[in-house]
Amino acid sequence: MSCLPDELWSRILEIGIQNPNSSLTYKDLCCLSIASRRLHRLSNDEALWSSLLSSDFPLNQYPTLSSSSSSSSSSSSKALYKIRFERDRDRKLAAHRRAVLRIESQVAEHSRKLQEIKLRSVEETEKMKATVAELSNLRKVRQASVALNVWQPEVIRGRHKQIVEQCVVPADSRIHALEMELRLCRQLIAGLDKAYKDERKRFDAAKEQLTSTKYHPLRNYNLASDGVDKYGMKRKKFKKEHINGKMSD
Repeated sequence: MSCLPDELWSRILEIGIQNPNSSLTYKDLCCLSIASRRLHRLSNDEALWSSLLSSDFPLNQYPTLSSSSSSSSSSSSKALYKIRFERDRDRKLAAHRRAVLRIESQVAEHSRKLQEIKLRSVEETEKMKATVAELSNLRKVRQASVALNVWQPEVIRGRHKQIVEQCVVPADSRIHALEMELRLCRQLIAGLDKAYKDERKRFDAAKEQLTSTKYHPLRNYNLASDGVDKYGMKRKKFKKEHINGKMSD
């Protein structure tokens, strides 16, 4: 290393930063700066950090980070890089928190829907059980009514007559209505079971997404936050159109 002049080492570092295939990062320069006094002096070159600053934080992609360039023009490129790096890190952390909150709200909403579907399914099941019990009793009444027209011992005939007299509604018409209601209950329960399975899949997918959403400094979470803003804009637009429609009515 001592046999090479500083100009050659500076050129090597410059090529390493400017070459996109084997580019040196700010971490590499920081590691080189603690290797020796000579590399410490060469790695703190203004031109190297200026190239890193323009490549890692271009002004067109980070307009909010360039607002302090005019007030900090006298600072070194390395100091500016540190300032913009910390601001960019805070921005990504905030975007990550928004993404996590968005997914957590989705998980909570899916959980609420699952509880609602489960409650409705329990109610429909209880309703179906009551319908089945009433339908069974009415069928016994109809059988007893038919049995009255057939010869039988007086004790059994009296029992059948008591069953028929206890029924306050026409058995045949009520049986038909209960059969229709029973079919409807079964259809609703089948639909609720399917809705529960679909919502459970969405719940599990949201939970998996929440588990996999871990902060990484190189990951961009703007898509998640943009999605929230986009949906929020849609909701606001729908609400505005709904209000305008009511006013026109």
